[in-house]
Amino acid sequence: MYHKPALLEESIEGLNIKENGIYVDATFGGGGHANAILERLKNGKLFVFDQDIDALKNSKNDKNLYTIHSNFRYMREKLSEQDISKVDGIIADLGVSSHQIDTPERGFSTRFDAPLDMRMNTTETQTAADIVNSYSVSKLTLIFSEYGEIANSHRLAQAIGNARAEQTIHTTGELIEAIKECTPAQYQHKYLAKVFQALRLELNQEIDALKDLLKQSADLLNVGGRLVVISYHSLEDRLVKNYMRAGNFEGIPEKNMYGHDIKPFDPITRKPIIPTEAEIETNNRARSAKLRIAERLA
Repeated sequence: MYHKPALLEESIEGLNIKENGIYVDATFGGGGHANAILERLKNGKLFVFDQDIDALKNSKNDKNLYTIHSNFRYMREKLSEQDISKVDGIIADLGVSSHQIDTPERGFSTRFDAPLDMRMNTTETQTAADIVNSYSVSKLTLIFSEYGEIANSHRLAQAIGNARAEQTIHTTGELIEAIKECTPAQYQHKYLAKVFQALRLELNQEIDALKDLLKQSADLLNVGGRLVVISYHSLEDRLVKNYMRAGNFEGIPEKNMYGHDIKPFDPITRKPIIPTEAEIETNNRARSAKLRIAERLA
C-alpha cells in the first residue's frame, strides 16, 4: 500500500461530513482519507492537495474530486482559483508518507544509503544535502535544537562541519558516518530519526507551512465546519493544540472588552486521540500519531 493512514475512522468521524458539503484534504498522500470522504459525499466537492506529484497519481476518477498540485500553505489562493471561498471541513495528515519513506532515492529514511534528498516537492531544487553542506555550524545547531530537540546539537553540527571540510556529504550513509561519533549507540535509531526529521522540516519549511494552514483554516471554514489534524511529533502537536484552543500559537486567547475569549475554534478533543494497540500492531507508523479536532465558532 502507498500509505496506510493513521486514525482513519476517528478522523473521518471527526469531520462530521455532510453529503453535499465542500471539503479539503490538505495532504492527499495515498488517498486513504480522500477515498473515505468521497464515499460519504453525494453532490459535494472534495479538493485534495499534495506537493508531491507522485502522490496525486493515486487519485481516482470521481465527479466530486478535484486535485491540486500544491503545498497546502497556498490553500486559500488555490481554492479561490476554483471559486471556493468557504468549506465545511479540512483534514491534514502531517509528516512524511510511507511511500516517501520506503522509496530509497527520496532520501527520507535512515534504512537506505541513498541521495540525501528529502524534497517533498521534487520540482524544488534545494535538497537536504545542500543544507548539510552549505549551512553554517551555528545555523545547523539551531535547526537540530529547534526541529529535532537534540541535546548535543552543537556537537552534532560541528561533526558535520568537520566531515564536509574533508569531503562533500552527498548521501544518507555519508551523513550517518559523519555524525557517528556523537550518535548514542543505545539510542541510535531514535537519534538518527531526529536528525533526519530536523533536516526534513527545515528543507520543506513544514512548520511555517503548518502555521499558514492553521491560520487559513479559520478564514475558510464555515461556522460549524471541522478542522481535523493528525500530527506525529510534539512541535506540530503543540501548534495545533494552541491554535485550536486560542486562535494563536501561544495558546492564550485574546479577550474582548467584556473579558470574553476571542477565538475561532471550539476544540472537540480536549486531549488528542491516539491509536489503539491493535492499530499500532497493524500499522507501526501510527504509533506516534495524535489526532485533534475543532469546530469553527460563529
